[in-house]
Amino acid sequence: MTDVIPLSFFAPLLLILASGLAASQPGRRPTLVSWLPEAATLSALALAAIGLIQFLLSGPANVTLLDGPAALVMRLDAVSATMTLLVAFIGWVVMRYAKTYLDGEEREGRFHALMFATLAGVLVLTQTGSMPLLILAFAAIGITLRQLLLFYPGRAAARRAATKFALVWHAGDVVLVLAAISTYAAFGTLTFDALGTAINGDLPLLGHLAVGCLILAAALKTATFPLQGWLTEVMEAPTPVSALLHAGIINAGGFLLIRTAELVQASPGAMAALVMIGGLTALFGATVMLTQSAIKTALAWSTVAQMGFMLLQCGLGLWALALLHLVAHSLYKAHAFLSSGGAVAAVASLRRPGPVAAPSVGAVLKSFALALVLYGTMAGLFMLVAGPKTPQALALGTMLIFGVAYLVAQGLADAAPWALTRRTAAASFGAVVTYFTFQLGAHALWGGSLPEAPVPGALEWAMIVLAVLSFGLVAFAQALFPLWAHHPATAGLRVHLANGLYLNALLDRLIGGYRVAKHS
Repeated sequence: MTDVIPLSFFAPLLLILASGLAASQPGRRPTLVSWLPEAATLSALALAAIGLIQFLLSGPANVTLLDGPAALVMRLDAVSATMTLLVAFIGWVVMRYAKTYLDGEEREGRFHALMFATLAGVLVLTQTGSMPLLILAFAAIGITLRQLLLFYPGRAAARRAATKFALVWHAGDVVLVLAAISTYAAFGTLTFDALGTAINGDLPLLGHLAVGCLILAAALKTATFPLQGWLTEVMEAPTPVSALLHAGIINAGGFLLIRTAELVQASPGAMAALVMIGGLTALFGATVMLTQSAIKTALAWSTVAQMGFMLLQCGLGLWALALLHLVAHSLYKAHAFLSSGGAVAAVASLRRPGPVAAPSVGAVLKSFALALVLYGTMAGLFMLVAGPKTPQALALGTMLIFGVAYLVAQGLADAAPWALTRRTAAASFGAVVTYFTFQLGAHALWGGSLPEAPVPGALEWAMIVLAVLSFGLVAFAQALFPLWAHHPATAGLRVHLANGLYLNALLDRLIGGYRVAKHS
C-alpha cells in the first residue's frame, strides 16, 4: 500500500471548481464556456491517466477522512483505476459534444455546471473505498442528474421522467443506508478492503440482510424489470445528458456489486436472485428493443437489456467479465447516442440487398446444433491451451452463442446464397474466439482484485441450467419469427411489446406521474 496520494483523487475537485466557474456565467454563449468544458474534462482525464500509472508503479492506495463507521475513504486499485479512466474519457467526449450541442442556449452556463458536478460525483463514486462515501456520491449524482433531466422544464414528459428517476434512484439510496447499517452491525466495518477480510464462512443474519439490500439497490440503480420505465423516458433531456446517463451513470449499480463482490458472493441466495433478475431484464429489454421505431428509444431499451445481462454475469460470479461488459457498453453507448442524429441518413444510404429467405424449422435446429458443436470445439481448444474454465463461464458463452445461432440460421436457409452461409459461419467462429480471448484478458487485468466464481452447488447449477434454457428458447423463437411474423396475433403482440407490456403506465399510475407532469 503506497503513501503517495494518487492524482486521480483530485479529478472530482477539479470538476467541482469548473462547475462553480460555469455557474457564474449567465446568459447565452458565456465566455468561459467556449473553452472550459473541454479544458476541465481533458485535465480530469489526464489526472485519471496519471492515477492509473501511479497504481501500476506503486500498487493500491487509500486516503481516509474521519474514523469509525463515518470514515470517508478514497481507494485506488485495479477496479477503481479502470472505472475512473473510463468515466473521465466518456466525460471528456460528452462535454466536447455538449459544447457545440448547447451553443446559444439561454442557460448554457448552468447546463455545463450541472454536467461538471454530475461527473465529479461519478468520479468520487468510482474511487470510493467505504460505504458512507459511496452513499454520499450516489445521493449527489441523483440530485444533479434530476436537475439535468429538468433542463427543459416546460416539457411535461421531462418532468414526469425526472420525478420517476428521483423516486427510484433515491429509493436505492435509502436501501443503501439500510445496507450500510446492517453491514456495520454484522462485521464492524464499512470500508471495502476491511470488509473483504472480515467475511469468513457463512454470513450472519444481518449479513444476509445487508446483501439483500445491496441487490435491491443495484436493481433500482440499473433500471431492472419492472422499474425500467424511467430510463426509457429520459430522451426529453438534451442528448449529452442521455449519453452520459446511458454510457456512464447507469453502470453505477453494476459497479456497486463489483465493489462489494466478496460480500455479495457469500450469499448463494443473493447470487441466484441476481441471475433471475438479470436474466429476465435482459430478455425483456432485448425483446422490446426489437419493436421500437425511434432510434433513441431503441438504444434506451438496449441499455435495459445490457444492464440485465451484466447483473446476470454478477450472479454467475463472473466479476471480471461483468467489469469488461461495463467498459465495453460505456464506450459503445456513448458513441451510439452521440451519433444517433445521423443514423437515419446512414441507414437510408445503405444499399438494399433484398429479402433474405426465412429459415425453416429444420434449418434453425441445424444451425443451433452447428453453433453448439463449434462452441464446444473451440472451448475445448482454449481449455487445452489456457487451462480449465468454470461452468459459469462456459454457460455464459453458450448463451452468447445462441445469438450467433440466429445468424447461422439465416445462412442455412434453403434459398440462402453461399456467400451468406460463409459469412455467418465466419461470424460464429469469430464470436467464439473473441469471447474466450476477452475472457482471458479480463482475468489478466482484474482477476487479482475480484473473487473467483464459486464452485457450483445445487442452487447454482439450477440457475445455470435455467439461464441457458431461457436464452436458448428465446433465441430459437427469434430465429423462427419470420415464419409467423404475418400471423394476426403477432401484430397484437408487437404492439404490446412496443409499449413495454404497459409496465411504465402502471408505474405512472402508482406514483401519480401524470399529475406531477400536469401540475408541477
